[in-house]
Amino acid sequence: MEKVVLKASKRDVAGKQVKALRREGKLPAVIYGKHTEPINISLDAHSASLALAKATSSSIVILDVDGKEYPALVREKQRDFIKNRLLHVDFLAVSLTEKLRATVSLHFVGVSTAVKDYAAVLVHNLEQFHVECLPTDLPEHIVVDISLLARVGDIIRVRDVAVSDNIRVLENPDTVVAVASAPKVEETVAGAEGALAPTVTEPEIAVERGKKEEEE
Repeated sequence: MEKVVLKASKRDVAGKQVKALRREGKLPAVIYGKHTEPINISLDAHSASLALAKATSSSIVILDVDGKEYPALVREKQRDFIKNRLLHVDFLAVSLTEKLRATVSLHFVGVSTAVKDYAAVLVHNLEQFHVECLPTDLPEHIVVDISLLARVGDIIRVRDVAVSDNIRVLENPDTVVAVASAPKVEETVAGAEGALAPTVTEPEIAVERGKKEEEE
């Protein structure tokens, strides 16, 4: 995993004055943790946005605050989706020698024979694992090989997913991760001429909204 280091400075600006900070090209943020008192900081908005766009929830970010380094995980990113910019970031400071619990996303790879040759539908039951390990052992993602799904009805469970010996998966080993489900047969209705016609359903519309800006 590429090491991400972000330069930051302590800030005293809070409340409505934070807007002026953003206009200066700064990104307000806070660092907190088990052994760290909350520290209000500011980062260069442009460079921080580029770096954090590539960071996952399990990526370790090194925050260089006026010369003192804080290893941290990104816990929350407040974003203005209309202007496509970050508004505020919460960082969780961690100890590199102390185990922590975090979520790691699953990355599905490979080709399923059940899907390719038998028209099965690949159903994901889990999209992430809860794990416990040292911060330096946290992977960006965990690989799930769907080639294990050879026939319709085959299942991949948590225990079937290979992970490093340095990582303890907290999910129940019998929990289903993915399954090659039998293809669905769409319901049909009789047409005007007595022929069978597919049922028409309204499409679902997904709406993504940005979090309302909150001043500290």
